[in-house]
Amino acid sequence: MSTGKLLHHHAEHADSGGTLNHPRAYEIVSAIAFAGGRRYTFTRLAALAKPRAGDRILDVGCGTGYLTRVLAPVVTPAGHVTGLDPSPSMIEYALGRAPGNCDYTVGRAQDLPFPDGSFDTVVSSLALHHIPADARQETMREMFRVLRPGGRLLVADLRPPANALARRLGELLLRHHGHDVLGTLVPDAGFRVEAEGELPPRLRYVQAVRPEAGLA
Repeated sequence: MSTGKLLHHHAEHADSGGTLNHPRAYEIVSAIAFAGGRRYTFTRLAALAKPRAGDRILDVGCGTGYLTRVLAPVVTPAGHVTGLDPSPSMIEYALGRAPGNCDYTVGRAQDLPFPDGSFDTVVSSLALHHIPADARQETMREMFRVLRPGGRLLVADLRPPANALARRLGELLLRHHGHDVLGTLVPDAGFRVEAEGELPPRLRYVQAVRPEAGLA
């Protein structure tokens, strides 16, 4: 099975609400899907988020907490990383492996349980395609809300296949797990997009900033 198929196979085994509930299976499938390069890819994602010592970072759709654990030493004990996921079993797994400057909470991306301006950075990786299409824009608005003005956003998800036929087949077969889940979501929520790019095995990312007041 190819890397792309493994990633989609994983997506199709979410429950009807898009929630993944088997953390150990998730870890196994992820290790296979990234062909031994998971650490490299998530280290690159962490670097693209531009974390700094003392930062407060939120990982939306954190799953087993893999990216939070990569970010934790970079923000140092003076900073803090919070992971959010709708699956209690994923959060329980992440809590069992949490560094001292990480915490985790069960919650929905489209209804973040945090005050306005709570974080310096919001990250999200391979999570948006699990969120129903009609809730994705609200999810992005919530990420905007909990960021402080000038705060940074990094969102990564599956990129669409280059082949038009393969892209169309994927849309027909996956339906609510649509391929191109970033599209105009980021700028439409008020963010200023700074860069876009790709990472192996088949990820697309967007770096953006919540504008300072009066600088939108």
